[in-house]
Amino acid sequence: MNLLISPLSAEDRSSWEALARGYKAFYQTEVSAAEYDTAWGRLLEQDGVFGMGARADGVMVGIAHYLFHTSTWAPEICYLQDLFVSPQARGKGVARALIEAVAARARQAGAARYYWLTQEHNAAARALYDKVGKFNGFIRYDFPL
Repeated sequence: MNLLISPLSAEDRSSWEALARGYKAFYQTEVSAAEYDTAWGRLLEQDGVFGMGARADGVMVGIAHYLFHTSTWAPEICYLQDLFVSPQARGKGVARALIEAVAARARQAGAARYYWLTQEHNAAARALYDKVGKFNGFIRYDFPL
């Protein structure tokens, strides 16, 4: 498999949306057509969020969305917000390549840390994450607004 990781571009819209819909379906999250349009526009404009696509033999098979933010203890931190690989491309190094591509961007930006979240039940992803990252034991809580 010939794998190419690169920033998302205008011609990637339909491929990106199919993968983004797969991601949202996996996490059982409803998103309206308008929200996909807004997200795509923000990714293309690099409006605080950024996107990478993984292409295997010219076909987009994975996406990663990331952003940078500050913290009390560091001026720049990278957060990998979304990572999704099509079911037929899993287990072939696509997710790892996307993680590494975002890590390269984080290094270029001078980020002090690079992190992501996943749900506890996501065993397949966690098997990879345990190899490439370090689980620090944090548990996330969301407060309804």
